[in-house]
Amino acid sequence: MKELARGAEAVIYLDADSVRKERPKKNYRHPVMDEKIRKLRTRHEARIIGRAAKAGIPVPKIFGCDECEGLIVMEHLKGKKLRDVLAGDKRSLELAEEVGESVARLHKEGIIHGDLTTSNMILHRGKVFFIDFGLGFHSDRVEDKAVDLHLLKRALESRHWRFWEELFEAILNGYFAAGGQKQVVKQMETIGARGRYRHDKRSKKKERQKD
Repeated sequence: MKELARGAEAVIYLDADSVRKERPKKNYRHPVMDEKIRKLRTRHEARIIGRAAKAGIPVPKIFGCDECEGLIVMEHLKGKKLRDVLAGDKRSLELAEEVGESVARLHKEGIIHGDLTTSNMILHRGKVFFIDFGLGFHSDRVEDKAVDLHLLKRALESRHWRFWEELFEAILNGYFAAGGQKQVVKQMETIGARGRYRHDKRSKKKERQKD
């Protein structure tokens, strides 16, 4: 097996034509609590992926799930991460609109991804697939959906800073076209304004300290 990625909670391996997501034991946690947490998070992520698939959202197929081992075996999506594909061209804008449509469908199903970035999207056979639902959860709250979109916007600003405005406009076009709620986008703008206010406040405080 080849290790593809390692995070704070899980390790991703490539095994032939499948991907194995393993949540290893954490020695700093009590064994009983650790087993409970690993089981719960593994079951939760598998269910979210399954629910997303039923809603028609492109996600990897699940081949198997072993809660006791903290293991999910999934389809290997052969393609590039969207972060390495998006630019300012027409095709990129079409892909961004497709992302917006899928996010709207996720939100209509009450699924919050929790880590919406172009690193967690793969262009596979011409479609944008969503991966890594480890931070995902179920919610119908406008605030939670708005935070999801806000995180995606911030990711675009950081990774695709030359074209982020055009890309995010295309994402919102797709979001609305697929039935995304206007109040979610309005709340996302409020969240962004709160962040800018806190940043400005900290900057002014630092300036006063220098004086």
